[in-house]
Amino acid sequence: MNDPLQAIKVHPSRPVISSSVGPARLALPVFAVTIGLSAFLLFGVQPMFTKMVIPRLGGTPAVWSVAIVFFQAVLLAGYLYAHALCRKLSLRSAMVVQLGLMVIIAAAWLPIAFDPGWGRPPDQGQAFWLIMVFAVSVGLPFFVVSANGPLLQAWYATTGRPDADDPYFLYGASNLGSFLALLSYPFVIEPYLTLRAQSEFWSYGFVLLALGIAGCGLVTLSTGRSTPSNKLRIETPASAPVSVSAAMAWIALAFVPSALLVAVTSYIATDIAAVPLLWIVPLALYLLSFVIAFSAAGQRLVEKLLAIQPFLAALIPLCALVPGHWFLLLHIVFFFVSATICHAQLYGLRPEARNLSTFYCFLSLGGLLGRIFASLLAPILFSSVLEYPILIVAALACRPKLVEAVRSLDPIRAAAAVIIVALALGLVVFSGVQTHLPLWFWFSCIGLLSVVMMLSRQAPARLVAVAALALAIIEIARTGNDTIERVRSFFGVHAVVADSSGRAHLLAHGSTIHGAEWVRDEAGQPLTSRPVPASYFHPGGVYAHAIDSVRAARSGKLERVAVVGLGMGSLACHAKDGERWDFFEIDPELVRLARDTRHFRSLSVCGPQAKVVLGDGRLTLADTEGGYDLIVLDAFSSDSVPVHLLTREALASYVAKLAPGGAIIFNISNRHMDLDAVVAMSASANDLVTFAAIDDRTKVDFKRSLGLPAFVAIVARTAEDLGAIAASARWHRVVPNPADRAWTDDYSNILAPILRKFGWR
Repeated sequence: MNDPLQAIKVHPSRPVISSSVGPARLALPVFAVTIGLSAFLLFGVQPMFTKMVIPRLGGTPAVWSVAIVFFQAVLLAGYLYAHALCRKLSLRSAMVVQLGLMVIIAAAWLPIAFDPGWGRPPDQGQAFWLIMVFAVSVGLPFFVVSANGPLLQAWYATTGRPDADDPYFLYGASNLGSFLALLSYPFVIEPYLTLRAQSEFWSYGFVLLALGIAGCGLVTLSTGRSTPSNKLRIETPASAPVSVSAAMAWIALAFVPSALLVAVTSYIATDIAAVPLLWIVPLALYLLSFVIAFSAAGQRLVEKLLAIQPFLAALIPLCALVPGHWFLLLHIVFFFVSATICHAQLYGLRPEARNLSTFYCFLSLGGLLGRIFASLLAPILFSSVLEYPILIVAALACRPKLVEAVRSLDPIRAAAAVIIVALALGLVVFSGVQTHLPLWFWFSCIGLLSVVMMLSRQAPARLVAVAALALAIIEIARTGNDTIERVRSFFGVHAVVADSSGRAHLLAHGSTIHGAEWVRDEAGQPLTSRPVPASYFHPGGVYAHAIDSVRAARSGKLERVAVVGLGMGSLACHAKDGERWDFFEIDPELVRLARDTRHFRSLSVCGPQAKVVLGDGRLTLADTEGGYDLIVLDAFSSDSVPVHLLTREALASYVAKLAPGGAIIFNISNRHMDLDAVVAMSASANDLVTFAAIDDRTKVDFKRSLGLPAFVAIVARTAEDLGAIAASARWHRVVPNPADRAWTDDYSNILAPILRKFGWR
């Protein structure tokens, strides 16, 4: 089966059992439902347990990244376990081992929960601690469920049904189950079930899965072929060894779409639109690509996808000339097309059923390596999302018979290809020196893409290649020097950018502005006076009004103030003489940028003695001693929402650090969600009152404030603690709806504030 577009064929030597006879007729639905349920549970447990851990370790993305790699590694371990069962045991023995292990796990590990005995993570080695938590708490249940995909397909291969000789189509059922779990979690499971209830339902599903596996085994025993010892061997002794080239091809074709999934999601969230739940779309399409590719009917679609893939890639640089949120569709479609092509080639290169478990082990290994590269290594290796253009080129290099095309090039074409590669690499180096994301992205991607297209003998493809190079040259010519510095940390890509006038510096996190400061006067001379707060924090805005009102209610002075979220330090310029302001920031790169006076002066001038504590705000604030007159939560402005900072338990931890008569300010400015009701529900659960206000867009001086009106909520024990706010027409009291549920560490519903933002709830 070396043709990537080969359809399913029935092996002629396999005896066929009529599907209309007894157990054979039940085999397909029993196996399909069981494999689908197994995949549903496998995919459903990942967000469930990760959400259990996040409040204990803080909202760092490390939790998600480590979780992704951990689950992929355990998936590989499960596939190796299934491979061992298939190679070493009869079907009856394998059934006993698998079901016995599931019974032990059900008795000892279910329902899944985070053990409070783990306590707080250590100051060093948090990743190792997190891996141990995952391994002990959820490792074995995930491991045994992960083995079912290849194991049940191998069993199905012995049933003697007409399609049993090529059971890979059942992998589509597996990914369909994962697809349903993905869609149901944010829209059905999370809004209505607490984490504890989710764990209980998962346990019930685990029991049903065990019954399904027993049913699959019984059907196989009733329909399969017998050996003289009356045992059914899952793998035949005639299994041909897998060649090194085949194994490397399987790894590569699994590596590229797995890594590209992470890369395209990071790129979209960083440079286009960090829309909540947008990550679901690439992941859903990734799973759907398996469903399509691992079917005979899907192969016909792949032929069409192969034809359009180069033209989709050629359109990508066009987005650089006319950027816009709508172009995220192009990136998503290109990813889906590329993932489907890679997975279709995996299907086309699938071995005979006797080597099925070996095939899935290498497939899983490629997926694990892809996740490690894109999730863990890329943020260390690259200062921006460089892995995305690299993987675009890698996806194009995975086109069928590309290697043969390279080998068949005549000397002139080969020389042209070398020149184009050299040009593309030169552009990569140039753009890397400039640390400008559009440069290195478009040039490394398009330059190498042109190599792929130039290999074609078709004139349209060569024309597109020339156009792509022309766009790259245009982009070089028109690119300005607005980006002053770009850095990448584990928490994202940050850029210090000059505005169009050159008088202000902006701090951008991807496509979102997180702070701004005037650095030059109208004559273009450097400012030396005390910086004036800008962006959300401009004088006269609701943010400034909230701070001033709390200060006035406390006789004109705030003894201690805690700010969770440093940004570029603009809030420091709201401090008065004699006040102590402490900042809590999770990203050390932001601390470095805020203290670099070449970029921003707010922290250095307004808060030279300010204490900056590194770490998750909720955890580090809880470790401080004494009380604060004012606590400012500025860590979830714009598009991302660290849920663990808005729960009932989080509010309780803030109140524990709040001095009598103090207040808590939340910057809930967000393009996609209304969070005032979320704050009010958590505040009400802690006997606090909530007021909210938004800057009047008709009265905000956008030029002076650098265009960022704020939406702010403030809570306190009593309305009197808020001073003038309680009687101000500018502010309104937010009364939670009794029908809504407060977010807790055990429950959150990210969909509800999105619906409220667009008036759908």
